[in-house]
Amino acid sequence: MNEKLAADTGMGPVTLLVGDLDAMTAYYRDVVTLRVLSADGDTVTLGRAGRPIVVLRHEPGLRHASAGSAGLFHTAILFETQAALAAALYSVARHAPGTFTGSADHLVSQAFYFTDPEGNGVELYWDRDRTEWSWTHGQVEMATLFLDPNGFLREHLSEEAALGATAGDAASVGHVHLSVGDVATARSFYVDALGFDETAALGEQAVFVSAGGYPHHMAMNVWNSRGAGPRMPALGLGRVDLALPHEDALGELGDRLRHHGVRVRDDGRTLRFDDPWANLLQATAPGRG
Repeated sequence: MNEKLAADTGMGPVTLLVGDLDAMTAYYRDVVTLRVLSADGDTVTLGRAGRPIVVLRHEPGLRHASAGSAGLFHTAILFETQAALAAALYSVARHAPGTFTGSADHLVSQAFYFTDPEGNGVELYWDRDRTEWSWTHGQVEMATLFLDPNGFLREHLSEEAALGATAGDAASVGHVHLSVGDVATARSFYVDALGFDETAALGEQAVFVSAGGYPHHMAMNVWNSRGAGPRMPALGLGRVDLALPHEDALGELGDRLRHHGVRVRDDGRTLRFDDPWANLLQATAPGRG
């Protein structure tokens, strides 16, 4: 049995369950600078260059999760150029500066952090070239260094970008951070069963995992949620999508999850399964459905 996810695995869109669909659509469209790709009744899909990034599903009957619950820590949106990232950062600074929560140079990337109107974390970031990533014994070197947002804008924001010239540039979900109850259980599920490689760890606080030598496609931390049990239905994270490169990789994933005792729902097009905290994941591959 293949113990690892296929190297070309990436992240699909993140589905959020929202209480105010109009306000959340406005935030991701007008502030974060995503485009509405489709709007179908209670569901709005936003993205860039035709690629879905965030799916908002209206669930007015749900309430916010209680403090300390497992769920979404942040959705990280990857921009392909510093100019496009600067334009998005400038848009947030103009339209919703109060949602900014911080910034950091992580050596592998430059990142800016926000909280959307319903409390979901959002990261907007740009990756340094793969040749600049430093690896030691399978672990990637990351840090949290000071990154001045105003300095970043001065260096990378052009007048054209400020006027929306990069609004059509591609972007994608680069990684997803989850809040979980403990790191050991997260490692057992995401590395041993799901098949990611562990790329970094912060003691018993966080673990970072990826496929194919990326710094991280997912991370699980306990900073707000240590000891949390399975989630109850609530606003916030609805689903994390994994994009596998081909049908064989999807079949291997299903076999591996079942081998590890994970209940898999296979509808012929997608595999759906829950992590130990009832965070829903869905895996898809070209050619299915």
